[in-house]
Amino acid sequence: MADPQSIERARAGFLDELRRAVSDADLQAVRDKYLGRKSGLITALLKAVAAAPAGERPRLGRLANELKQDIEAKLTERREALESAGPQVEPVDVSLPGREPVIGHRHPLAMMRERIEGIFLRMGYEVVEGPELEDDYHNFEALNMPPDHPARDMQDTLYLAQPVRSRSHTATLLRTHTSGMQIRYMEAHPPPVRILAPGRVYRRDNLDLTHTPMFMQFEGLVVAEDITLADLKGTLAAFAHELFGAATKVRFRPSFFPYTEPSAELDITCTSCGGAGCAVCKRSGWLELLGSGMVHPAVFEAVGYDPERYTGFAFGMGIERAAQLKYGVDDIRLFYESDLRFLEQFPL
Repeated sequence: MADPQSIERARAGFLDELRRAVSDADLQAVRDKYLGRKSGLITALLKAVAAAPAGERPRLGRLANELKQDIEAKLTERREALESAGPQVEPVDVSLPGREPVIGHRHPLAMMRERIEGIFLRMGYEVVEGPELEDDYHNFEALNMPPDHPARDMQDTLYLAQPVRSRSHTATLLRTHTSGMQIRYMEAHPPPVRILAPGRVYRRDNLDLTHTPMFMQFEGLVVAEDITLADLKGTLAAFAHELFGAATKVRFRPSFFPYTEPSAELDITCTSCGGAGCAVCKRSGWLELLGSGMVHPAVFEAVGYDPERYTGFAFGMGIERAAQLKYGVDDIRLFYESDLRFLEQFPL
């Protein structure tokens, strides 16, 4: 119902709420309450005027419109006053506890790579890096894998559609291992050699629990006079104990790699059950860690080393593999999905 008294009550209510409005949000709430198109009080008054007796409509309509114009003017005036007073500062409750700032978190693969590098740096190794775009000679031929060698089928190589030429070489493929850096280093440096070559490598693999088409790898190489298999075993046993703990047991199994002879796989006691036997190690108590062997004489001949004078050993493994065993991660894809719930579980 519209009458002069209801219009004045609306005016008094508006003025009271306007006095208590101290922010833009407060003013918007008052505007919505009185001038809202669907449920505003002034909108309701104007509709009630239309239903009043014909003789009262002109006077009531004039009063209602004057109130509407007055409300709009006072809202504009109050908004300008708030803007001229500067930004609104919310009150601070100094008794509340402080908020711990969120800081960045290092990736577990970066931490694992640095940890591995640190172990071998303390052994006197030099860390070297090489091109990820490689040529066939350094990736295969110099490593005793000629074009018709069956071991090439084990690599699942990703070849480039067109060769890429740079100052140093012409690349034809994405490297399948960092062993090519061993060849490049030996071509430029005489013995003795003691290097670690970490980096990204690429294989034509499907993404699943244990495989990814791109992963990180490190390979080590030692060359000098009178290097023996005992040096290889002692070095890798020391590495395994440093990375996984002094109680870790190791064993070597015969294997095959075209660039080493003899070749061996290194196993460690299962990191889940401690060697007792579980589903992770298939009840064997052992987990495969890395491949290794004594450098094949054909590799020395390819780089101009005298195989009658020098001997050496090489080894390599995936950094993701080391991280999975160290941290108990059963899905390699987790390292590449950037899920903070996973990444924040690792110590800084």
